Amino acid sequence: MPLADKLRPKKIEDVVGQSHIIGKDRVINNMLSKKYFPNMIFYGPPGVGKTSVAEIISKAADKQIFKINATNSSLEDIKNITKEIGKLESKNGILLYIDEIQSFNKKQQQSILEFIETGEITLIASTAENPYRYVYSAILSRSITIEFKSLSKEEIIEGLKNAITRYNEDSFAKLMATEESLESIASASNGDMRSAINILELSINESKFDRDGNLRVDKDVISNLNLATAYLFDMDGDVHYNLLSAFQKSIRGSDPDASIYYLARLIKGGDLISICRRLLVIASEDIGLAYPNAVTIVKACVDSANQLGFPEARIPLAQATILLATSPKSNSAYLAINAAIESIDKVVQDDIPSYLKDMNYRKLDESENNTYKYPHNYENHYVEQRYLPDNISNMKYYNPQNNKFEKSLDEYLKKLKEK
Repeated sequence: MPLADKLRPKKIEDVVGQSHIIGKDRVINNMLSKKYFPNMIFYGPPGVGKTSVAEIISKAADKQIFKINATNSSLEDIKNITKEIGKLESKNGILLYIDEIQSFNKKQQQSILEFIETGEITLIASTAENPYRYVYSAILSRSITIEFKSLSKEEIIEGLKNAITRYNEDSFAKLMATEESLESIASASNGDMRSAINILELSINESKFDRDGNLRVDKDVISNLNLATAYLFDMDGDVHYNLLSAFQKSIRGSDPDASIYYLARLIKGGDLISICRRLLVIASEDIGLAYPNAVTIVKACVDSANQLGFPEARIPLAQATILLATSPKSNSAYLAINAAIESIDKVVQDDIPSYLKDMNYRKLDESENNTYKYPHNYENHYVEQRYLPDNISNMKYYNPQNNKFEKSLDEYLKKLKEK
């Protein structure tokens, strides 16, 4: 059995981190003290205690317990569990723990719904993906969703020390680890306690007995492992979209350092297409008319990145990112098109003014109001003329914002209309 499974916490007090849900007067502790266990969805990254907490709750509940992993289970496995309902062993009901529930399709998830509704099955499901995207809505509505957070470096070190203490209780040899080695393991695990314990187990196998007969994990042992920091990235999952969101919001917030940091994480994931698409949309959505040339420069950088490929693509991508992060911001174009689309959805549209229609239509319409005024025939290439349909003729979609370029646009339009 892997060391991580041998040392899995048996009591809620042994679980590291998650202070927002574990501890005095917190939701998990309240459930355990009151023996009240609703249907729950545990959501969070790998190795942060979801399975450990689920197993602790399972043991505290006076129910028959079944555990399955959705990645290698089928509809038949669920049917076999539901057949146990009503038997002597399950007189108090069944507690079903489904790990990686996002791997079950809608039909598989629906198969336990009726038993959840009757209370014959209490469900605890865990997932590293956003449950609102992958868990059937009817199950979500009958469950409470509890988020588990990534562990800090300090929490990982605390967990490693606890693991060493428990290891020494059951081992003939005393295990010792230097603070420096624990920090190196914690850094390499990237918030994943299971990963940290796995590295510790590898370190134990690589370490040697000292003069006192103790196993010693030190910087030399860690150095021989050639550890690389674990990097969590999923091309189609929450981590990916959260990084893209943080990337855009950092640029929008004019923070070039944060923007470059999130760009680096996306580059580490190797997703060139998503980076390029996001940079192009930011140039128009968040910088827009405050610096109209930004989209031209970004397009050139994106084209360069696509021609170069990684690793060189990182350079023009960084150039585009810093340019956008340090540029003046305006979302006037974004707001204008959204407002226009919204009005189309909400307001019945009158016909286009006849003089704006195609020439073939205007030949059929000989009314006085069918004369189109060609702006270039007038002074300053402008003539007052209605362009919007009658019922929305006074609508204003574009509102210039307070930046140098749009101020000049606003002043120009005002002067035209004054004349």
